[in-house]
Amino acid sequence: MEKQLHLNLLASRPPMPGGFQSGSKMKMGPGRKRDFSPLPWSHYFETMEDVEVENENGKDIFRIYCSGSRGPVLLLLHGGGHSALSWAVFTAVIYSRINCRVVAMDLRAHGDTKVKNPDDLSSDTMAKDIGKVVEALYGENPPPIMIIGHSMGGAIAVHTASANHIPSLLGLCVIDVVEGTAMEALNSMQNFLRSRPKTFKSLENAIEWSVKSGQIRNIESARVSMGGQVKKCEESTNNPCMSNSIGEGIIEEEEDEEAEVESNKKRMKEDDPEIKKESIFTWRVELSKTEKYWEGWFQGLSALFLTCRVPKLLLLAGVDRLDKDLTIGQMQGKFQMQVLPQCGHAVHEDAPEKVADALATFMVRHKFTDFKEGYMW
Repeated sequence: MEKQLHLNLLASRPPMPGGFQSGSKMKMGPGRKRDFSPLPWSHYFETMEDVEVENENGKDIFRIYCSGSRGPVLLLLHGGGHSALSWAVFTAVIYSRINCRVVAMDLRAHGDTKVKNPDDLSSDTMAKDIGKVVEALYGENPPPIMIIGHSMGGAIAVHTASANHIPSLLGLCVIDVVEGTAMEALNSMQNFLRSRPKTFKSLENAIEWSVKSGQIRNIESARVSMGGQVKKCEESTNNPCMSNSIGEGIIEEEEDEEAEVESNKKRMKEDDPEIKKESIFTWRVELSKTEKYWEGWFQGLSALFLTCRVPKLLLLAGVDRLDKDLTIGQMQGKFQMQVLPQCGHAVHEDAPEKVADALATFMVRHKFTDFKEGYMW
């Protein structure tokens, strides 16, 4: 059971029987309409920009999404296969709570970031990327920065902090990644990746799968974040890319009225010249090909985390995540820990308000910032 809970350190937890996972907020009675249409990033972030950084072979371009103009910077790093958009709903919530700036970035080979060598996903290279982006944004005098990472992004956050790539680092927050359970789960990761659909017939279809499979338990977050996980490849229906695709109506439980609404939507789409061409969506990142880097992300992570000389917060979806080193460190008061039950692995997507509350409390307690005027805590 423990291994099943940690299969998704790269992507997300495997589905539980019945489509939804226990504790999910997504359970709905028959006949209730569920909207799987995508939501734009602009509903949650103020700006989007591409940041150029120099490397040995030329220039890399990193996509970032930002909100706020004063206060400490919350630098958000997503998990493997995800993108900065996985932080969208969380960003809107945390920005309403405390005085801060938010920078969520698409990591190397993820989302809309374009790098010269996308195959190099070593922890060392990715940690250096973070430092280069911070330098490109703020020069030699960056503002105080709190780095926050989920899963793979949490591991990269620890490596970045440990290597001192951010000289103005205030604190470190790691979400649902622990060395011991991560290393155990790696043996099962390839089987999980093979079990996922390779393609989807539409972005809505991908969003529906993410919710009904239990990958993301918050439908609002799924509607904005799945666009960062999949990409459109316009191909003919004879293309082998169509194999193992998930079609319309993943789990048939809609009532006649809902089916009629969907039918009307389809007819409207058919009249749209931009949608007449067959659109197939597939994963942006082939996670199975990154296997050689998995151990490097997680091996020795607990020791690195404990030696980072800044205040630390560890947010977990279950207390069983702790390994021996972290259990001892937690008893010695070396970091603050909070367990957020009834969440999947994508804690910040499933329960953005709980994560925002935990982080806001942590930052105000350490006097990194203040609650916004008028916010009722």
